[in-house]
Amino acid sequence: MLTIKIPLKNIQKVREILMENELIDRDYKTLTEKNYGYIGINKDLSPKIQNQIKEEIKRNKKEFNNDSQDLSFEIVEKDLEKLKKQPRSMGEYLKGKLTNEEVEKLKTSFDIIGDAVILEIPEDLQPKKNIIGESTFNFTKRKAIFMKKSAVEGVTRTRQLEHIAGEEISETIHKEHGARLKLDVKEVYFSPRLATERKKIAEQVNDGEIILDMFAGIGPFPILITKDHDVDIYAVDINEEAINYMNENIKLNKLKGKITPILGDISQIAKEEFIPNEIKFDRIIMNLPGTAKEFLELAISLTKNDGIIHYYEFSNGYESGIKRIKDMAKTQNKKVEILNTRKVKSSRPKEWHVVIDTKIDSID
Repeated sequence: MLTIKIPLKNIQKVREILMENELIDRDYKTLTEKNYGYIGINKDLSPKIQNQIKEEIKRNKKEFNNDSQDLSFEIVEKDLEKLKKQPRSMGEYLKGKLTNEEVEKLKTSFDIIGDAVILEIPEDLQPKKNIIGESTFNFTKRKAIFMKKSAVEGVTRTRQLEHIAGEEISETIHKEHGARLKLDVKEVYFSPRLATERKKIAEQVNDGEIILDMFAGIGPFPILITKDHDVDIYAVDINEEAINYMNENIKLNKLKGKITPILGDISQIAKEEFIPNEIKFDRIIMNLPGTAKEFLELAISLTKNDGIIHYYEFSNGYESGIKRIKDMAKTQNKKVEILNTRKVKSSRPKEWHVVIDTKIDSID
């Protein structure tokens, strides 16, 4: 069968890339012989994917050596051992334990955060939460399974969770695009579903920028950005536990840039520190979609001419958000240029977590 032959020291990173692009043939085991591994693939690799593999390995300098041998790989035919058939979905694990109707009602999408899994179980299925939790534990192979007991609540953005399977461990380290993020899922808010969005923002940043993350949490945006860019980021959050974990995450990762964690309400921080010291920013991140609009006036006032704001909100489209930005900018004698709009993820029926990237400048 078709395989990719790769030096063993690079095999895990290459496997991750192949999985992200749905190129692994999951019916076969990975074979290791001498200093090489053979991973089954379901089709030949495009030049784009081959270049991605080379570039990803090059960037991970700490983990891999950059000699030519380490960057080499081949597409070869190789006989691999077939895996024993295992359930491939939560639905298959729950077959015979829940009715087909109950499986349909269960939201089998879940959040995996490091070694923890967070499930959303409809109220009428909660009497079977332990069965569902155990099936999730067996399917995901993670250490701890939790069930949501509330929505994200309060200014500290936390939710109530109930442990339903595995070990009762809520502190974990989540890996994302080469970064490590330590957190306690019961004490802070973190969404792994924003991984692609965080990478998109990081890729837009230029060295030398001064950046403000108004609602930084444990620091995923700042960590992803400063990992590859020499910038200064002021990272503000009102949750003390989030700031504590952000400080730990700064130590956990090798960063090119500087992050300054600040505990407090962004309005008060701006009033006491940024405005008196005339600190303005090349880029501001406003990822608090439920209430970011309440801070839009402040964000515009703190943005340099030609600075960029990444504004997030819950909406069924972009029109209301764009109008809100333009109207608010006009009151400050500013003009806006809409650079991009995109849906980040679905939040509820007919509503999306959206982002509007906008450039702010003075009216001539």
